[in-house]
Amino acid sequence: MKLSKMHLKTLREAPNEAVLPSHILLLRSGMIRKLASGIYGYMHLGYRSIRKIEQIIREEMDGIGGQEILMSAVQPAELWQDSGRWFDYGPELWRVKDRKGADFCLGPTHEEVFTDIMRTDVTSHKQLPVSLYQIQTKYRDEVRPRFGLMRSREFIMKDAYSFDLDEEGLDKSYNDMYGAYDRIFTRCGLDFRPVEADNGAIGGSGSHEFTALSEYGESEIAYCTECDMAATVESADCVDDPASDEEMLAIEKVHTPGTKTIEEVADFLGLDKKQTIKALLFETYDELGQRNGFVAAFVRGDRDCNMIKLVNALDIPEHAIAFADEDAMSLATGCVGGFTGPVGLHDCKIVVDSELVGMKNLCAGACEVDHHMINVNYGRDYEGDIVADIKVLKEGDKCPCCGAPVKHTRGIEVGQVFKLGTKYSESMGAYYKDENQQTKPIVMGCYGIGVGRTMQAVVEQHHDDKGIIWPMSVAPYHVIVTIVKMNDEEQVSIAESIYERLQAAGVEVMLDDRKERAGVKFNDADLLGIPIRITVGRDAAQGSVEYKLRRDADSELIAIDEAVERAIKTVNEEK
Repeated sequence: MKLSKMHLKTLREAPNEAVLPSHILLLRSGMIRKLASGIYGYMHLGYRSIRKIEQIIREEMDGIGGQEILMSAVQPAELWQDSGRWFDYGPELWRVKDRKGADFCLGPTHEEVFTDIMRTDVTSHKQLPVSLYQIQTKYRDEVRPRFGLMRSREFIMKDAYSFDLDEEGLDKSYNDMYGAYDRIFTRCGLDFRPVEADNGAIGGSGSHEFTALSEYGESEIAYCTECDMAATVESADCVDDPASDEEMLAIEKVHTPGTKTIEEVADFLGLDKKQTIKALLFETYDELGQRNGFVAAFVRGDRDCNMIKLVNALDIPEHAIAFADEDAMSLATGCVGGFTGPVGLHDCKIVVDSELVGMKNLCAGACEVDHHMINVNYGRDYEGDIVADIKVLKEGDKCPCCGAPVKHTRGIEVGQVFKLGTKYSESMGAYYKDENQQTKPIVMGCYGIGVGRTMQAVVEQHHDDKGIIWPMSVAPYHVIVTIVKMNDEEQVSIAESIYERLQAAGVEVMLDDRKERAGVKFNDADLLGIPIRITVGRDAAQGSVEYKLRRDADSELIAIDEAVERAIKTVNEEK
């Protein structure tokens, strides 16, 4: 492709909206174009990289027996009502009506649609297993779109669905997909780590998130250096401290003026924060958005409450809970803001972190202004409607697998695999007849890759202060040939010859034949990040050109034929 014929608009300055290096570079290089908040289009170079990522995905999906189809992004509400997710998915589900008033949504994912295919088409065990996938535009009405393609309202996604006879079949499908994802992200040039994850609104019984490591990632990961444990912080199990064997002391109410926080009351009473109970007050909502109850959650004073674990314990969607109106909750339950404890609360659901059950003689709010209770003990003084691990696994806490201190890092979620089991097949009636003509639910898995996210994650991991450094496998072009002086006929002739020879060898090559200053061309070449640059300048008349890999700091002056041969060899080895 000749740049004189290419529609290319690069920017010298970073757009105000962009914060992450990858977002800045994708906009500056003209790879993507913003249309509205959270909505981006792909320009020529960006779309070429997207298509290469898609092709890698297709090759690996087809390699494990996946069959590509394409379904509509517009889905009837009835399918989501059948599965029970019309409410559960929350406000991110982009709901629309047609001119007749019928409800539809713009698909954020396609479990319902693919399950509908199976319940319609499959009757016999002989038709299973099967794996279907698509690469398609999805929609989620994000409340805060940000970071470019990382969290957008419209995005390209590969979603795949496996349909098996039983759990053993699901395990094989899941492992096959896990392996395919490992190969996909390796081929894309990513430094990534699979970690255990929460199933979220998708549901099911197990999940792994494939995370590209990055200090700017939205996913926080807890991992162990002594064993293979790795999980998102929101899903990581915690190890309770050993139960106390001390004797219970008599409960006592004490005056603690002005001590609303854990730190204040611990200092006032001379206690370690581990000897206190922290209260968090919430209200929950029904499908119409009306308040339908209050929740008081309790964790040890030095712990933080994990909201994902809490909503899972309550078995409600994430969007159906919020911090309580303390005045309203006080009238209904007897709680007192800043002085709430589990003793004496009424008319609310009490969720107790599992660690508190084995602890003795703790300090908690007395549900009375300026007062706390000391020597509070589970079982004698209070009980929970739900007892579960609802705490955050912090850096330095014990690994739930081996007990070593865990560490934290950050990453960008680029893919996730889920074991759905029979969640959708049972709710939507997708059954088959086994060899004994017994009716059984199809066992499902689902598997997603954010295609645009993957491209931005590649840029996040592969750039410098000058621009992008594309891995060969997903680079929009392999080689850029730069002409230093367009008014030098010999330079132009030699550059065009190199360009044609590379094209003939199957190399994807750009020829910068613009009537621009050499500095502008070099800056653009660095910004665009094409892996190999061949510069045709003043030494061309003596048969030499400058050869440079984008990832290297230095260039070489080599013979023209050697430059062509080396470029072809490097491209074929790395693409």
